[in-house]
Amino acid sequence: MLEPGTPAPDFSLADQEGNTVRLGDLSGKWVVMWWYPKASTPG
Repeated sequence: MLEPGTPAPDFSLADQEGNTVRLGDLSGKWVVMWWYPKASTPG
């Protein structure tokens, strides 16, 4: 778990069109990272 204020590690994911997006490519831009627990899981 990262502490508040710690930069996020570089990672890449597919966007809604299947294109790979790398966090490092967005350097200098505003980025909102949002995630949620898998549906129907406890917690």
